[in-house]
Amino acid sequence: MKCPFCNQDNTRVVDSRPADDNNSIRRRRLCDECGKRFTTYEKVETIPLIVIKKDQNREQYDRSKIEAGVLRACYKRPIPVLKINEMIDAAETEVFNREDREIESTIIGEIVMDKLKELDPVAYVRFASVYREFKDVNTFMDELKKILK
Repeated sequence: MKCPFCNQDNTRVVDSRPADDNNSIRRRRLCDECGKRFTTYEKVETIPLIVIKKDQNREQYDRSKIEAGVLRACYKRPIPVLKINEMIDAAETEVFNREDREIESTIIGEIVMDKLKELDPVAYVRFASVYREFKDVNTFMDELKKILK
């Protein structure tokens, strides 16, 4: 690590601890040449997750899209926001724990639906009706029958 004061390469770590956000490491360094101290932060570089849409377009994963869909499905349901966020976190963890760096949007949708089914059956049906694009009442009824079994 180069010293920001004298540009020498001879620096050493004097102290290391987790940063306030717990997602990075804060390191205090000492320059062997000029004797000045400085702080650096190390953070894991993540490879972005690419979502393959139904029309085969690719775009970067965006949590806010899942949040928007789930919040719409949970509208006027007696579900605490904390539970909704925990469900989204669990779905997101499952998505990111997969080996692939590209994932189809249909897989993400199925994961979210599985988590929603556990959280609230009505919210699940609402989400599924939009996600699966129910064309008529019979398709809707088929999905309801699956839940009732």
